[in-house]
Amino acid sequence: MDNIAGSKSNLTWAVHISVALLVALWVFPTLGLLVSSFRTSDQIATSGWWKAGFPSEQNLTLRTGDPDTQVQDGNVFVVEGNLFDEPGAAEISVFGVTSQDINAYNAGDTAELRNGSKVTVQANGDYRLESAEEITGSRGSRIFVTAQTPPEFTLRNYQNVLFDPSNREGMAKAFFNTLTVTIPATIIPILVAAFAAYALAWMDFPGRALLIAVVVGLLVVPLQLALIPLLKLHNEIGIGKGYLGAWLAHTGFGLPLAIYLLRNYMVGLPRDIIENAKVDGATDFQIFVKIILPLSFPALASFAIFQFLWTWNDLLVALVFLIDSTGETTVMTKQIVELLGTRGGNWEILATSAFVSIAVPLLVFFAMQKYLVRGLLAGSVK
Repeated sequence: MDNIAGSKSNLTWAVHISVALLVALWVFPTLGLLVSSFRTSDQIATSGWWKAGFPSEQNLTLRTGDPDTQVQDGNVFVVEGNLFDEPGAAEISVFGVTSQDINAYNAGDTAELRNGSKVTVQANGDYRLESAEEITGSRGSRIFVTAQTPPEFTLRNYQNVLFDPSNREGMAKAFFNTLTVTIPATIIPILVAAFAAYALAWMDFPGRALLIAVVVGLLVVPLQLALIPLLKLHNEIGIGKGYLGAWLAHTGFGLPLAIYLLRNYMVGLPRDIIENAKVDGATDFQIFVKIILPLSFPALASFAIFQFLWTWNDLLVALVFLIDSTGETTVMTKQIVELLGTRGGNWEILATSAFVSIAVPLLVFFAMQKYLVRGLLAGSVK
């Protein structure tokens, strides 16, 4: 009975475990990226994203107040205040006055500085700096502290990445540049492929079988093989350094799959509907617009999801066909690569930029995923 079609397989548990592992492999990095995008650089450097909801121990370099804030108290000059921007923002356990020994003193102890002055640091960050002589210099003394900081989440990363006009690494322009590339590069191949798929599915003309074979063969041709010849062609006709060249490149690379997918779906539509429409006097264009397109929406949506994701996450075509030294046409994938070089230590900026880049594809996928399976299975059964 185990070999009867439709019976439950003994390996169902293996399928469930595999699906669970695949979901975990996708969810956990995405969740980590989301959490990290709301954390500060100090917290990212000291603890993993899974500890974001708990206090973390950090080594901080802080400064006392500037010498011009000193006051004279009897025979000594005093600078008082709190080391933190917000008093009590963290609890200091130990501190030091040199980078070689940052844990030399406990909170509440008095340390002697090199210039002969003394500083007392409390657990809540309050300090008192005393000197027998007038304190000089342009900045306050450095204090190295080890403190327990509470969990902190901030929107400053997103404000810095998207809306800060003074931030040259802002992603807002790259975001709209990516939309400018992605939307036409998704719509154009769908329109062209829909007409071609209808012709290959329902119109009888010489060489139709050969064209279908060519389309299937183009599915296995890597796009890297056509980049250089296509770039030379674009340069010769003057469209090799702008959006139009990128649109046409994405259209050409996406058409084989689009035609194959839509043609398989349209072939599976009931023939009686087409024949009855022709008997009633409908032209091929009317049949295509009023019957085929509405019925083919699942396949159209399925390809639109794939094409949008591929185009949005593309880097290679953007590097080849959007050659711009001024940054006016820089897309998000290229911008993130540049951030890796210029802001490699600012993980909060990188995490925020990366999550911004995947937010739109996630919304598109979840909004249209119900059509994905229906479109992929087009033509598989009769």
